[in-house]
Amino acid sequence: MALQDHPMWRKPQHHQELENPSDHVHWTELFYDLIHVVTIFLLGNYLSHHLNVSGFLVFAGVFITLWYAWGELSVFNSIYVSTDFWHRIIMSIMICTLMFMAAAIPAIEGKGWTFFALGFAANRAMLAALYFRAKRNNGTTHSMCFEQIRNFLFFSVYFTITAFLPKPIAFWSFAVGMVATQALYMIPKISVLRHDNFAPRLGHMAERFSLLTLIILGEGFFKLVVTLSEKGIYKVSPDVLVNFVIGGISMFVMCWIYFDFVGNGKARDDKLPTLVKWWLAHLTLMMCGVMVGVALAAEVKVGFWEPYPTKYAAIGCFGLAGYIAMLWALRSVIEHRVASDFGRADVRLFGIIVAISCFFVVPYVPSIIGNLIWGTALFSQIVIPLSRAWRHYRHD
Repeated sequence: MALQDHPMWRKPQHHQELENPSDHVHWTELFYDLIHVVTIFLLGNYLSHHLNVSGFLVFAGVFITLWYAWGELSVFNSIYVSTDFWHRIIMSIMICTLMFMAAAIPAIEGKGWTFFALGFAANRAMLAALYFRAKRNNGTTHSMCFEQIRNFLFFSVYFTITAFLPKPIAFWSFAVGMVATQALYMIPKISVLRHDNFAPRLGHMAERFSLLTLIILGEGFFKLVVTLSEKGIYKVSPDVLVNFVIGGISMFVMCWIYFDFVGNGKARDDKLPTLVKWWLAHLTLMMCGVMVGVALAAEVKVGFWEPYPTKYAAIGCFGLAGYIAMLWALRSVIEHRVASDFGRADVRLFGIIVAISCFFVVPYVPSIIGNLIWGTALFSQIVIPLSRAWRHYRHD
């Protein structure tokens, strides 16, 4: 084997120039995902302690930033097959940038902000470095890579400046920068997607979305277990333990309905509107998944006959409604899946209405009733499709 053909020294290659590029995720990407176990846990803790409008806005802004730090690297790795020594070095530095961002989350509104913004700025610079290496080694993608290098270097400097601006100007400036970064993908005449070679492997991206969704929903179990362990499992009453089980099963069912209906589903085509909707729907779905995971941690804080905490109910009910809505949206942009023939729009609409209605009922009823209504919204998303499928196929 020639040195340049060995994975440790093989330069970045555009997947369209390879005969049989694999859609499977490389171990370096999986390791990069591991830091998100920490970031999502810390972000969930932040939301738990800031259950108000301003706290939710900070949570949403930080989540979107972290998600783009993950997503834009995933796009690069989906366009280029890159596993060599220097790629791994850059990936290790990018992991460190996320470590700084994660550690800054608890103090994000104060002294932690500078470290968070600088971490994100450094993350942008490392993405520019990845595209620079791709530009040097892929003659057909020079123009596209040049635009990405220019954009990421500009925003690296921009976000560095926001780290030192006075608050709240720093926050608003950072938000404007985040909108601008995404506009460069979504405005047709200037979008980098106009380049034919800006073509991610759809199967690879589908797997990336699924793996991160699994991590995010798994955090719901983490929150439940940690909350109960801190409270003391031996101190709580049996009804709290029942609520604990309800929370765990609910997170499992959220995984179930994602993977049955849309998980690992490729976008049906590579047109700009399809890819943008696929991208934004997954972003929103995952953020809603975090909200539900945080809300379910309150299951171990109440018994059957106490009302469910209203602030937790708010993020749980609206989080579930958003999660179901994104399943509905994703159905329209991925390749056909048989399960969706039975989980149609009426099922999604029923779940959304019941979840939102639950929020207005929760303050006036015991938690056992609130759980029943909320559970109806969630479990209907799998029970109704399964019942329809059973009736359809039982005679085959």
